[in-house]
Amino acid sequence: MKLSRRQFLHLAASAAALPALPRIASAQTYPTRPVHLIVGFPPGGITDITARLIGPWLSDRFGQQFVVENRPGASSNIATELVAKAKPDGYTLLIIADVNTWNTAIYDNLNFDFFHDITPVASICHDAFVMVVNPSLPVKTGPEFVAYAKANPGKINMATSGSGSGSDLYGQLFKVKAAVDLTTVHYRGVGQALPDLLAGRVQVIFLPVATAIGPLKAGTLRPLGVTQTKRTSVLPDVPTISEFVPGYEGDGWVGIGAPANTPSEIIASVNTQVTAALADAKFKARLADFGSEPFAGSPAAFRKFIADYAAKWSVVIRAADIKPE
Repeated sequence: MKLSRRQFLHLAASAAALPALPRIASAQTYPTRPVHLIVGFPPGGITDITARLIGPWLSDRFGQQFVVENRPGASSNIATELVAKAKPDGYTLLIIADVNTWNTAIYDNLNFDFFHDITPVASICHDAFVMVVNPSLPVKTGPEFVAYAKANPGKINMATSGSGSGSDLYGQLFKVKAAVDLTTVHYRGVGQALPDLLAGRVQVIFLPVATAIGPLKAGTLRPLGVTQTKRTSVLPDVPTISEFVPGYEGDGWVGIGAPANTPSEIIASVNTQVTAALADAKFKARLADFGSEPFAGSPAAFRKFIADYAAKWSVVIRAADIKPE
């Protein structure tokens, strides 16, 4: 049978489209089984809290469970390596945060390249830390703390949740910007640091607002300043540190990443649903309860943000000579 030119072109176009069909179908039906959201820290921190907020939303929107799985260790490097080496099919995702960019400047011999092996999927929130002290310390304000620290160099113990953690980085930046000498005491997580802080064995720590809010409401810790350059709605009476230490800024963030080469259709699909969550009034209110603010954007915008953030903090890390434990 002889085909007309129109029939030939129609068949040719149909044939050319066939190789794309399986990939389109897989993206349209994603996910068909549970998705694992890997968190590189123990339960209770801001990264874990954010995962447990976005997980149920995604489960509801996609009709499959997004299961939060904690894989703590090595400042999230264990979890990051796991995801970096996972199959890029959208079923293993990583909750990424500021610490992932810091690690690129702190660790010399990682078994993965964060910028190459992890694809940014969706930003979720900005989060503030708050500088808190044991009430037994004879200071009630940030300026009083700076004056006291300068009068007592090396005599104030500053706890951290580990070398290279948020509490460490924001504390080291404070030491530089305020020109004070604080003795750094590293712990393996906030859970180990808080008992010593409450007992007065260490005097100051920089904590995620989400972690600090309980002790602050109970009056067992005293807030002196938040790390962002604007006050947080959950602690409206607490000044920003930049109000008494000019030039200080510590802005944390949390988002989702995937193994490199994850299909762009899947990345776009997850990004769309996260963006929808960040526009939802109830979801935004839950973020605000933990001192976090929505941080929506495209995967490309998130990638650029991460690169710029890493460049900024690498200068601080090198200046403070921060090394892995």
